[in-house]
Parts: sequence; structure tokens; C-alpha cells
Amino acid sequence: MYSHHASCPTSEDDGLMEEQDPKTPSRPDGEDSTTAAESEERLAHFLRMLSDENPGNRWKAADSLGRLKDPRGTDPLIDALFDEDARVRVKVAWALGSIGDPRALAPLRQLYRMERQDQQEIIGEAIGAITRTMSGE
Repeated sequence: MYSHHASCPTSEDDGLMEEQDPKTPSRPDGEDSTTAAESEERLAHFLRMLSDENPGNRWKAADSLGRLKDPRGTDPLIDALFDEDARVRVKVAWALGSIGDPRALAPLRQLYRMERQDQQEIIGEAIGAITRTMSGE
């Protein structure tokens, strides 16, 4: 398993902040009161955010989708994989690795060849995570 925190921008200066885990229970007593409709709306919200003009919002959306691990996020994340912002691209790669859908392998490999070495590390970890998922590890 790999940690996405090593490359996560977190300073307020660049507009990218960590967001609370979207799976965090929403009630103080610890019971998860999220209904199916609320879960669907949450997923739809993050999918819409992937195309926001603000790269910080796109980064947050990718982070949240990766934490949700909902395979329905795979295709939109693949579409966002070649974002103009390098930080968003790396976070999208992390999210795809977290979801583990093998459909992301070819686009991730393509991105890997295009990125700088420091970004290749996270992308390579995402590729490895998907490969391990496929082999049942």
C-alpha cells in the first residue's frame, strides 16, 4: 500500500487542502447515517468537481473519489488524468490506484512516460496498487 500524503499539496498558498475523509461517519454518536441517496449525491458532487475551473477543487474531488473507492469514478478520473495541473494529475493517479480498476492501467502507463521523475513515483505506485489488486494481493 502507498500513501498519497507524501506528495499532497497542503498549504493554503496553493489553494489545495486536505479534506475530511468522505467515509467519515456523519453523526456524533459514530453511526453512519448516510443514505443511498446521500451517497449518490456525494459521488455526483465530486464527479462535478473534477471539471471545476479551480485546480484546488479538482484536486479535492480526486482525493475524495479515491477515498470513496467507488468504481463509478474510474472513467471520469481517467478523463481527468491529463489535467493541465500536475498536482491534479498526480492526485488523480493516486485515486485510480486506490480504486484499483484495471481499465486505468494503460492511461496511467501513458501518463507515467510523460511525467517528471518525482511524479512518476506516485504514478508508479498507483500502477502497482492496481496490479496487486488484479493478482489478489
